[in-house]
Amino acid sequence: MANIFNRLGLKKSILKIQTEAAKSPLKRTLGPINLMSLGVGAIIGAGIFVLTGQVASANAGPAIMISFVVAGIACALAGLCYAELSSTMPVSGSAYTYAYGTLGEYAAWIMGWLLVLEYGIAASTVAVGWSGYVVSLLGDFGVHFPAIAGAPGGDHAAVMWATPLVQATSDAAGHTTMSMTGTFNLVAAIGIALVTALLVLGVSESANVNNAIVILKIIVLITFIAVGISYINPANWHPFIPKATGNPGEFGVGGIFRGAAIIFFAYVGFEAVSTAAAEAKNPKRDVPIGILGALIICTIIYMAVAAVMTGVVPYLQLASPAPIAVAIDRMALTWANFPWPYVESGQMNAISLLIKVGAVAGLSSVMLVLCFGQTRIFYTMARDGLLPAVFSKIHRKFRTPWLGTILLGIMIAVAASFLPISLLGDLVSLGTAVAFSIVCLSVIYLRVKHPEMERPFKVPGGIVTAVLGILACLFLAYQNFSPMIDHYKRGNTLPLTILICYALVGLLIYAGYGFWHSKLAKGIDISEDDELETVAEALAHGVDDVKK
Repeated sequence: MANIFNRLGLKKSILKIQTEAAKSPLKRTLGPINLMSLGVGAIIGAGIFVLTGQVASANAGPAIMISFVVAGIACALAGLCYAELSSTMPVSGSAYTYAYGTLGEYAAWIMGWLLVLEYGIAASTVAVGWSGYVVSLLGDFGVHFPAIAGAPGGDHAAVMWATPLVQATSDAAGHTTMSMTGTFNLVAAIGIALVTALLVLGVSESANVNNAIVILKIIVLITFIAVGISYINPANWHPFIPKATGNPGEFGVGGIFRGAAIIFFAYVGFEAVSTAAAEAKNPKRDVPIGILGALIICTIIYMAVAAVMTGVVPYLQLASPAPIAVAIDRMALTWANFPWPYVESGQMNAISLLIKVGAVAGLSSVMLVLCFGQTRIFYTMARDGLLPAVFSKIHRKFRTPWLGTILLGIMIAVAASFLPISLLGDLVSLGTAVAFSIVCLSVIYLRVKHPEMERPFKVPGGIVTAVLGILACLFLAYQNFSPMIDHYKRGNTLPLTILICYALVGLLIYAGYGFWHSKLAKGIDISEDDELETVAEALAHGVDDVKK
């Protein structure tokens, strides 16, 4: 038994991790602006264009601004820990590799499996939201999708080719049932396919596209804030913290914290910056700048947009998948109307059109960054032998893990096309919060075990800040886990069953493959891998002998 625990607790030496980073075959093309843009691209998306209105109407009311502060503080504490680790270990595996070097192999596997929630499942969730905005935008150009039989014709979430095959519905008692819709979300699958193709072509190309999209959606949001300020009715902010209904997480102080746990999903993109450390020009300096810069920019924008949104529209009326569009319509900006033959009224509002274009672009960049992060996590896990080698094969020309990217793209597209992604929102935030707490724990471990280690960036406050990060992240994780328990008590076992099954699948994959193929357990140094397939891979590693 002791041998098994020792085996599961195998750790990569920090020197080995740093050596692997120095010899990575991935191309170093990203500067601090690229990395900051990467983080902003992942953070500003579903949270601002979709979740804000839903959280305001169902959980926090105008106090959603406080929810953003709570979630932002938790992310900032974790972000500081990420910055210290990424400056010390600038590798593509991010939190997975940090856990491998501090807590051991099985903790690293748990981290990698949690990050599948943060990236892969989250990308599927965002793709579903993206498809709704695309359908709405196409409708403005005269391209209309047929409604599903029995569904309201104007409901963009219930149209053919843009609705998942399996739909989850809840009755008044909170019981969730599954039903077949007779269609699947082809639009979401196409979106993931386009993102996958871009990632195969190369990270610098992807970064350039992402930079352009980030500029566009920031312009859109600043326009919304600038125009909307003059339409704010302060009466809509009263009561600022609505009275609690008695149901868990519905308004009151509990609603603020529940709202923070939900919109925590919207902040997770900053972690993608650390996954790109192996492709940063100067990771020890640039990655901390990218992480902290993205968090600061996005928190300011989130709070400003939430203030305008809840000031223009009473919070109970924001339960829409497109709350910013609702606020724009409420402003009645007739001065921005222009003739448009594709809609029934014959007129289109320029600001409304700009918002929809910005939403599509914004969610596109989120899908891009989330898929990017997932491929780099699986790339690193495969290099370590914990996943099949197909996920670490580098394309000779593009220098990207192309086969793994394509396979992951297919899996993410299938999830977005067929599964009831709405049920997994709490699971995504839960997994991410737990992953962030493990990162904070890794900082504590290294501070205690290796105080002599060079740290180009040090967490202000050291261990105290890391402990606060753990407590904050676990508190938000509990806010997402608690509703699963409540559902279970009311007879709805589905959310908790999904969580348990997901954990079991991860356990089986590690027990059946990763445990037996671990290169660390076999004593194989992947920075001196003699199984390199191509001359390009060998040269990138500084190896002369290439497998014939």
